[in-house]
Parts: sequence; structure tokens; C-alpha cells
Amino acid sequence: MPTQPKEQRLPSTTKERLLISAIALFSEKWYGTVSVAEICRRAGFSNGLYYRYFHDKEEIFRHILERVICNIADTVRDLPGDSPAQKLQVFVQRIFDFSKDNTALVKVFREGQYRLFEYEQRLKAVYEDALSRIFGAKPRLSAYLFAAGGLRFAAIRAAFHEIPAQSSTIFRILENGIFQGYSCNPDKVFSTSISPLPVEILPDARERLLKEGKNLFGKSGYFATNVHEIAAAADLSTGAFYTYFDTKEVFFAELIHRVGREVRRFISMNLGEGLNPLERELRGLWLFIVFLSLDRNCYGIVREAEFVLPGEVRQYYGAFVKGYRQRELDFSIQDSATTIEFLLGVAHYLGIEVVFDHSPENARNVIQEIGEYYSQGFGKTLRPEA
Repeated sequence: MPTQPKEQRLPSTTKERLLISAIALFSEKWYGTVSVAEICRRAGFSNGLYYRYFHDKEEIFRHILERVICNIADTVRDLPGDSPAQKLQVFVQRIFDFSKDNTALVKVFREGQYRLFEYEQRLKAVYEDALSRIFGAKPRLSAYLFAAGGLRFAAIRAAFHEIPAQSSTIFRILENGIFQGYSCNPDKVFSTSISPLPVEILPDARERLLKEGKNLFGKSGYFATNVHEIAAAADLSTGAFYTYFDTKEVFFAELIHRVGREVRRFISMNLGEGLNPLERELRGLWLFIVFLSLDRNCYGIVREAEFVLPGEVRQYYGAFVKGYRQRELDFSIQDSATTIEFLLGVAHYLGIEVVFDHSPENARNVIQEIGEYYSQGFGKTLRPEA
């Protein structure tokens, strides 16, 4: 009989029962809608007992995030193998397996990564340490994103959404790259000839609501923003809001779709002509980062939507997958489904770095270095004797 994932086993102590309850609730809903009373009810305890172990809701949330980091650190601490390639293959498989076997913990961490960025930084340090032991030196940001960004994203999508991503394909990408035989002309990739999206000069009431809602959700978040505030910011009555949208949730779903359309349109209208497959991919990555720098609210909306409306976010990423498939793909890897997830993952984690830590100018250098990995993988680094 298969064993249960660690977070589902019957806990033996009061504190552990509270943690198990919190993990389940935070993974099923999202932080803003879970209460201490719910955690206690699910664990079978009174509210008063909770405060013997945790001061408030945030403390138990942070405790769970600590657990995830420690568990992943244990997972990648020992990477057996006689060569960097063998160790990297173990690393890839273990990250894939961890997401599959600990989906509740990973879901909670995804929200923690968004709400409390220091935990993402600490987890990144765990991965960098593992990669340092594989390659014998601390990886540059570009190497970290190539080695771990696509892997983490694909593993999560495979575990949560049954996307047919394969760990074996990820390893082949890391070994050999995606666009073998292509080189990159930086002048084409980073051309400053960029057109902004069209702006509504005299937006109607519906457009004003969407514009102001985007600003408010991006700055304050979904839970902290109410319909009255959105309507007031648009200089409309609350009743006018409900003329166009049945609920705040429906409104938020429309914003998610709109953000996706805006990102895709911005990239499409600025890609340019005469690019080889590698240059096209890097140009798209650069334009994505430029878009984030011009409209930082869109990042917060999509990230928070992962927990508020996960089905809508699945459609958001599905539209990008569809965009890849609608054009002629020239990947060196035959498994296009996994390769597309890998590319989306690198963009996702590069976006996290840019939003929290780096300017677009720093991202330009990182993207150029990522292009080298896209064309040849880690190459001889994995097999120094070759």
C-alpha cells in the first residue's frame, strides 16, 4: 500500500494537528479567507488552545513556509552521482517528486512566496546551494533561472494541473539546450523600438471600472479591496458596478483575462521581423520584462489570482501555451509540451526577480546569458572530462 504524503499522516501532537489543519485550509482556499477559528475547528480544538502555540494566523503560516524550506533542503542535501550530470539528474527528479508528493505544502508556499518574498529568497538560496554542489561554484542568476526556473514551474504545473511535463525532458534541456545551432544578435533582441499599448482617451464607465480596479487590486490586493472603493475611484456609484459585473469575483476574472491579452498583444506587436527562433524567444522574454516594468500592477493581479481564482490563471497560462503552438516551433527537443512549460517557467521566475530585486537593465544582461544556455545547455560543464 502506498504511503501518504507527509502532510496527510495522522499527527501525534496538538501543535502538529493545528499545523496539519492549517496546511489543508491554506491549500484549499487562500490566506485572506482562512480564520484561526476554522483552523481550530478542523483540528478539533477550541480557539483558546491555538494561542498556546501560535500568536496569530501569520505565525502558523510562517511556520508552514519554514517547514517547506527545510523539507526541500533535506530533499536536495545529498545528490549522489559520479559526475555533475548524474547529480543534476537526481536534482531534477527530486524536485519533480517533491511537488507531486507534497502538493498541499507547495500550494501554501506559492502563496507565501507572493505575500512574504523573503521566503522565496531563502528557498532560492537552498536551490543555489544545491547547484553549487553540483557545479562546484555558486551559479549566476542566469544559470539559476535556467537550472531551476523552468524545472520548478513545470513540476508545479504537472502536479497541480496534470500538464504532461516530463522530468526526463527537463534534464535533456539542461544538458543540451532548446535552440541548438542558433546564435543571438543582441541588437535585434534588445531593440529600443517599442510601441506602447493603445490608451483609451475617453473610456466608458466599464473601462473606468476595470482601470481603477486594476490599480487597486495591484496595490492593495483582492481581499483588501471592495466594490465600493472600485466604483468610487471610477467616479461611479456602487450600483453602476453591478450594472456591468455580477460580483467582485467576476470582475477580477475579467481583469485576469485582460492582463493576459495585454501582455500577449504587447509582445506580439513589438516582436519585429527577421528573428531566428532563439532571438524570437529572447525578444519575447525581454518584452515581457519591459511590460512588467511599465505596468507592475499586472504582476500582483496574476500572482494573487493563483490563489483566488486558480482556474482563471490556468486559462491565462493556457493562452500562452496556445500562442506557442500556433507558430512553427523549432525546438531541439521533441517534447514540445514540456519545453513550453520550461520556457514559461524561466519567464515566470525572471519576472519575480525583476519585480522584487532588479531593474530591466539588469534583466537585459541576464536574458543575454540565458540565451547562451538556451542554445547549448550546460554543455561541457556537466561533463568536464569531455
